[in-house]
Amino acid sequence: MRVALVHDWLTGLRGGERCLQQLALRYPHADLYTLIHVPGSTTAEIERLQIHASPLSRLPGAARHYRKFLPLFPWAIRNFHLEGYDLVVSLSHAVAKAVRMAPGTPHLCYCFTPMRYAWDQVDAYLGSGARRLLAEPLLGALRRFDRRTSGPEQVSRFVAISEAVAQRIARHYGRDARVVPPPVDTDRIRPNGRPAEDFYLLVGGFVPYKREDLVLDAFRQLDRPLVVVGDGPTRARLQARAPSRVRFLGRVDDATLADLYARCRALLYPQEEDFGIVAVEVQAAGRPVVAFGRGGARETVRALGEIGEEEAPTGLWFHEQSPAALREAVCRFEAHEEELRAGPIRAWAERFSAGRFRAAIQREIDALVKPAD
Repeated sequence: MRVALVHDWLTGLRGGERCLQQLALRYPHADLYTLIHVPGSTTAEIERLQIHASPLSRLPGAARHYRKFLPLFPWAIRNFHLEGYDLVVSLSHAVAKAVRMAPGTPHLCYCFTPMRYAWDQVDAYLGSGARRLLAEPLLGALRRFDRRTSGPEQVSRFVAISEAVAQRIARHYGRDARVVPPPVDTDRIRPNGRPAEDFYLLVGGFVPYKREDLVLDAFRQLDRPLVVVGDGPTRARLQARAPSRVRFLGRVDDATLADLYARCRALLYPQEEDFGIVAVEVQAAGRPVVAFGRGGARETVRALGEIGEEEAPTGLWFHEQSPAALREAVCRFEAHEEELRAGPIRAWAERFSAGRFRAAIQREIDALVKPAD
């Protein structure tokens, strides 16, 4: 088959790119279409594909400030004309699924979420003041574009990363979606066999919905060490006012992150996530998660006190995005820390392995291109 892959942008190595990497391994001769490409920012498997970037990629500052080009995203993705392909697979959380292709081309959209800044996370990105009011015409246009490019004549089959996302697809697009959880590299990330060290871990993207601010505010009154990994638009501001026992490492390589996972007491997960690969990665290292109990965390973390007695917990939830609720959750975690054992936590994470992802997504592709007799 001649296969085209479509990804919103290639500017770093996050959960979406881990999914793309698995498809690049399966289809090493595929063409890859994207809005922005920063060479060398992902993996060797992705970079070996024939990559076609939109004109936005040539604009000054595109590598760092691509999010500011949001009003141009619909034009840029529709600027592509995909002809002669037997299969198109888009990995979409913005506009990738809206790519133009020859009529009748089978198109599977692996959906990370409907465009979050136009739908479910508008308040987190824009607030409720004048900025939100001024942005409403643009948001309305983005929603209309998003709906218009979600019908069966554009997307043959939706596959969602979680039940939470499948519900959003039904709500915003009126489409059904099967669920295939994203892959976690459980071969690379493993327990180290040693007791946890005395620090908590926060892995941030430093965009509004990630809620790093909530953790930093909570730790002003918690005499605990906190290590923060990651970078993004809000990092400098948050780091400038962080408590003294918080250490910021910025971006780290895979080996360093896996080591931090295996050494920490627990991962703090304050956001409502679509799925949450980081929460599963730390569990692959045998460490628990203290998570906000909405969105993907309800599917990836088996919470103490919220599951059946026959199931081993892998963390706990808190139910309000406030510093007080997170502080209470940390204290509750410490009171029950011995009940959260590395072996069962690791075993739960193995359900999300890369091998299981490859088999499941291939079944969805086969059902699209090889319909039953």
